[in-house]
Amino acid sequence: MTDRPARAPRPQHILHVVDTRRLSPHLVRVRARGTDLAAFRDSPHTDAYVKITFAKPELGLEPPYDLVALRETLPAEDLPVTRTYTVRAVDGDELTIDFVVHGDEGLAGPWAARAQPGDRLVVSSPGGGYAPDPSADWHLFAGDESALPAIAAALEALPSDAVGAAFLEVQSADERVPLSAPAGIVVTWVHRGEAPAGSTPVLAEAVGGWHPLKGRGQVFAHGEREAMKALRDIVFTRWGLRREQVSLSGYWAYGRTEDRFQAEKREPIGKIL
Repeated sequence: MTDRPARAPRPQHILHVVDTRRLSPHLVRVRARGTDLAAFRDSPHTDAYVKITFAKPELGLEPPYDLVALRETLPAEDLPVTRTYTVRAVDGDELTIDFVVHGDEGLAGPWAARAQPGDRLVVSSPGGGYAPDPSADWHLFAGDESALPAIAAALEALPSDAVGAAFLEVQSADERVPLSAPAGIVVTWVHRGEAPAGSTPVLAEAVGGWHPLKGRGQVFAHGEREAMKALRDIVFTRWGLRREQVSLSGYWAYGRTEDRFQAEKREPIGKIL
């Protein structure tokens, strides 16, 4: 048995913050400008995502970061770390990313809350795997705050006569943000109240109460891992959809750090499909 060749890292892009705006109590939008963003403009995916690399400022490391070389010279605690975020929009040489912020929890959220014009943002070229199928008879979207940027981008890309539903889990009505969607897409905001994100079944319950429309549908469901497992059972077992009709994955897992969540993707607990 031969080992798989190591996947080449995506190119890094060095951006600088233009401005930030708080969209809701826990959502901050960051616009950053760079050069040579053709890979973003040419991406066909509405769920385009990037790896953002954060390095300790006191180390004076300059991007692009050679992570392989740095692993040979720096202790583990000083290595740059990456976080995965969906691209909300790209406009010419500007990139927009929305960050979920819960105080000082995590790494990327606090950075976005404190970001100032001119601050540096290092992102990879985009990945992605989904775009709305204009030939689908109906569409269903489901996710929590982590999936909101991808769902918002997908709604904007739908044909004007698209029909279906979108279920968006947030804490309360204060967390709702304006969305642009065809009139035939019914948007439902699902409130979990004071319960921590990822700790309640409200999203799966809301989706489970919906009935698929006639014809061939397409589903985009992303968010907390266990919630996605519950949605998996609905769309495949209850509704009988085929694999090619569904884009479903976990963006994060309740009670897990980002690093642990990524590691568990290779373990049984981390498998969704």
